[in-house]
Amino acid sequence: MSSQAPSVVEVSASEVQGPGVVACPNPKMALWSNHPRVFVDITHEGGGKCPYCGTVYKLKDGETLHAAH
Repeated sequence: MSSQAPSVVEVSASEVQGPGVVACPNPKMALWSNHPRVFVDITHEGGGKCPYCGTVYKLKDGETLHAAH
C-alpha cells in the first residue's frame, strides 16, 4: 500500500452518468494504472471513492445534479 494521499478528481455535472455516478478509471489515468471499470456514486455529501485505486470523485463547486423526479 502507498502512503500517498488519494487523488481527488472534480467532475462537472455533464460528466456524471445515470443516477449520479462516474466511471473509474477515468480517461485521464495512465494505462498502467487501469483496473476493472467501476461506477462511483458521487451523490452523497463529499463525493465517492473508488474501491480499487482510492481515487476520490466529487462534484465541482457550483455544479448541481439534476433532480430525480
